[in-house]
Amino acid sequence: MRILMLGNSFTTANHMPDMLAELTGAEIVQHTRGGERLADQLNPKTKMGKRTQEALQNEKWDFVILQEMSNGPITSKASFLENAEKLCEKIRENGAKPVYYATWAYQRGEKKLETFGMDYDEMYQKLYEAYHLAADRNHTLIADVGKKFYELSDKVNLYADDGCHPNEKGSQIAAEIIAEVLMN
Repeated sequence: MRILMLGNSFTTANHMPDMLAELTGAEIVQHTRGGERLADQLNPKTKMGKRTQEALQNEKWDFVILQEMSNGPITSKASFLENAEKLCEKIRENGAKPVYYATWAYQRGEKKLETFGMDYDEMYQKLYEAYHLAADRNHTLIADVGKKFYELSDKVNLYADDGCHPNEKGSQIAAEIIAEVLMN
């Protein structure tokens, strides 16, 4: 199995793609950079976009995992939905299956939540709705890691010290949920 992961530091934190490879036995290639958006993966004028477009045109993949910048599905929802759809089309042209890696709300009480004028529950709900809308519109699989973070939020610390990125346990849970979706 060959997997292409398109994302940012939420994908690469704690070497999560290696965890996923161990769970699935897959060859995993990642096109990631901190703060990366799905729109960047579509832009052939950038190094990342050119690389991603070439990979989708010239290599064969079984799955392509799509992870948007942490607050992108909320702060730029229309752009997220549009670029997610365009990527799904390109992924299907490749013969691969697109999979959304739905991420989580910032840690409960995190100051960055105030920046967006919302609390933890509201950020979770808005992310959940945006990722599920994209999955429904594009008839794709979804690895809803954000939902699992929400369910465990009062029981287990899944966050790094910055209150946004996952700690090692959070990355392990992400890898397990993605693996479960891919293997079913």
